[in-house]
Amino acid sequence: MDESKENPLVERLLPTTNEDEIKNLMKELDREQSYREHKCWRQYITVLVSIAFCIFQLYATLSGRVPAQIVRSSHLAFVQFLAFLLFPATKSMPKNTLPIYDVVLAFVGSGCWSYYIVNFRAIVFRAGAYTPLDIVVGVIGIIILFESCRRIVGLPIMIIAGAFILYAFIGKYLPGFLNHRGYKLTRVVSHLFYTTEGIMGTPIGACSTFIFLFILFGAFLEKTGIGQFFIDACNSIAGGASGGPAKVAVLSSALLGTVSGSSVSNTVGSGSFTIPMMKKLGYKGEFAGAVEAASSTGGQLMPPIMGAAAFLMAESVGVPYLTVVKAAIIPALLYFSGIFITVHLEAHKLGLKGLPKEELPRFFPLFLSRGYMILPLAVIIFFLCSGKTATYSALMGIVSIIVIAIGVSFVDVAKGNKPRFNLNDLVEVLCAAARGVISVAIACGMAGIIIGVVTLTGLGLKLGAGLVALAHGKLFVTLFLTMISSIILGMGAPTTANYLITSTITAGAIVRCVYGNTSPTPEQLLPAHMFAFYFGIIADVTPPVALAAIAGAAIAKARPMLTAVNATKLAIGAFIVPYMFIYNPQMLMLGADALSIIGITVTALIGMFSISVGLEGYAFSHTGFLNNFELSPALKTAFSVIERLCFVGAGLCCIDPNPKTDLCGVVLLVALIIAQILRRKRG
Repeated sequence: MDESKENPLVERLLPTTNEDEIKNLMKELDREQSYREHKCWRQYITVLVSIAFCIFQLYATLSGRVPAQIVRSSHLAFVQFLAFLLFPATKSMPKNTLPIYDVVLAFVGSGCWSYYIVNFRAIVFRAGAYTPLDIVVGVIGIIILFESCRRIVGLPIMIIAGAFILYAFIGKYLPGFLNHRGYKLTRVVSHLFYTTEGIMGTPIGACSTFIFLFILFGAFLEKTGIGQFFIDACNSIAGGASGGPAKVAVLSSALLGTVSGSSVSNTVGSGSFTIPMMKKLGYKGEFAGAVEAASSTGGQLMPPIMGAAAFLMAESVGVPYLTVVKAAIIPALLYFSGIFITVHLEAHKLGLKGLPKEELPRFFPLFLSRGYMILPLAVIIFFLCSGKTATYSALMGIVSIIVIAIGVSFVDVAKGNKPRFNLNDLVEVLCAAARGVISVAIACGMAGIIIGVVTLTGLGLKLGAGLVALAHGKLFVTLFLTMISSIILGMGAPTTANYLITSTITAGAIVRCVYGNTSPTPEQLLPAHMFAFYFGIIADVTPPVALAAIAGAAIAKARPMLTAVNATKLAIGAFIVPYMFIYNPQMLMLGADALSIIGITVTALIGMFSISVGLEGYAFSHTGFLNNFELSPALKTAFSVIERLCFVGAGLCCIDPNPKTDLCGVVLLVALIIAQILRRKRG
């Protein structure tokens, strides 16, 4: 039965490469893309406010003269104003109107934070003696923040934040470890609205500085057409291989996903090119959609940017940004290797070839003509590796893009052509950056509420202790419960909100189980935060929500749930690797030398190959094992359930960064392959 006919959403979003329909698909599935496109005078107001927002952010960052509280409250004031101008109350409302109540909400929401800016010195000098007007403004500001969250980010984080606020009031009536003395309205509102331990806490601090700069950087990159360049470059490299379009999807989505910051938009953006190519080659729709969804979701785990979560993680844990990037390299490599190997095996199983060479772009001419597009990314990576701050690196990346754009436009004019980048493009970039930061800032503000209640009530330690007690102190059980919690909490949440929610609520349980009552170092906290982040992100392909998989299924005209199941299977690395780096943090390059890192990487890649073989039920034939790596279709029925489990078991042993388990895994894998070769020789 065609599930797409039963699902009204999928029925409306039929596969197409039409730009308008792709845009509608993104608006349907991604709340961040469902914004108003104003005309006439309303457009000019939105543009002017967006430009003023960007100019203020750049001035505050470059000058360093604006107090942190003023930067954060101003950031929220701009965000609240634009949120109600751009995003309607429901997605079904007309996008070309602006109701009067949204205008009122825009001014009142922005005014609450402007009240803090105007009275900043008086509030500081009063030293906690808040007036009734202060509390009224705080209450209104929090309520309006909740409404903007409902519109743009979604209900999950809003419900969680609301539950935390309720907990702050009724704690004295709760039993067991949840009990606390309870707090009055004045104490809760003042803590959440006026201190840097609430809404204006670390998440908004990060958002108003380097996260904004990287969003601006991403807007510049998108305007340059780097997405199509990545797809063309990956086509030139892998398009002609067996199952070429699927491998192109894996490579291009990994590159695009780290910059885009959204699993759904990445799936739709690159999937509109790659999924039709995969289906044309012979892949089933469910598999083609799953490849794109799993790869695009993995882009959020791909350094150096990781959908802006890397910056928040560095701030939350207290480690240098480069430490987070290094820690993410091996897990991301294993994740995409698992998908790539599975795609290769599936291609051989179906007997699929690559795209004709005449249809593929040539790498060197492509690189010579458009290779300058990757220079800004190279600039950022260079400065990050040189020990510069994320803020400085992002600024240098933006400067490099502007310099390149001016240079390319100058060459165009000299040749008598229309410049590829003009003033209108700059305005569009600034508006896109201002629009793009809205959902991130609101998610950070809501996360600040959660963190504020945790610090006010001491709930963080209590949650960790409660989860550990439920697991009876067993680390594996604690990890499993944390995994389930993170997947549930991450369903439908944007990347930044996803990390902030999962790390705040679940990471403490892992830390408590591993280190007990001792105080771990920042680097020792990192594996727990990475664990929660991984499983929160993978919720985008995990049924029943699986927004990225639904987007892929819509483009492929496939069954959504079967697409989600296939995507979960392809993303198997994300379900295995986090357990491994909790038990052995060397996988995150923490406390490991270069030789150990090389050994861990090699054996882990062997492990991912073994797991992929076990899941697919295919291995190499004896005629091509060491030569052309051709698969033997005759082995399709040769793999029993026990043999497949043995391949998976061998892979798990190899992934575990321990010399003893590595040796056991390699020996078992070699034995399994020899057994298949001997069976093939016996006919």
